[in-house]
Amino acid sequence: MVATTRERMTVEEFLKLPEDGVRRSLIHGFIREEGMTIRNRFHSEVTAKITFRLGLWLDSQPRPRGVVLTGEAGIRLSSDVLVGVDVVYVPHDLLAAQPETSTIIHGVPPLIVEILSPSDTQENIHDKLAEYLAAGVSIVWLIDPTDETVRIYRPDQRPTFVNADQELTAEPVLPGFRVAVADLFR
Repeated sequence: MVATTRERMTVEEFLKLPEDGVRRSLIHGFIREEGMTIRNRFHSEVTAKITFRLGLWLDSQPRPRGVVLTGEAGIRLSSDVLVGVDVVYVPHDLLAAQPETSTIIHGVPPLIVEILSPSDTQENIHDKLAEYLAAGVSIVWLIDPTDETVRIYRPDQRPTFVNADQELTAEPVLPGFRVAVADLFR
């Protein structure tokens, strides 16, 4: 169940909340609680595999390189939108622009990956995707471990879909990145 607060809050106030295991986002000044962050093993396995593949791609790129973050990485998409994402690619230029003491990424990354969990609701996923795309994220991958599929979202385009018989790419954002979708689930 997703709960939303009725009182507005700043990102600075939000960041002072205790880390109590509850997954929260700040959307236009309102806290959205999504429950505990404990994930099932299928979600965790897919998270590890896509992170590994993105890491291999990143290691093949010329320096300076960005980073791949996982585990509900905090991303401040705008002045009043702070979200935790499953996996994110942060390029070097965005990484270099971060305040030294910040524990979150300030700015819009080009790639966000969300992996569906049984507790995700259609409304919650739709809201997240809308926020990411409205902020200017170039590519969002929505991975479904149950169906072994990936839905690909880009601003101002209809979503595309790849299944376990196809490859996942991310041109031009991740030049040369390719992975067989089936490899994310084996």
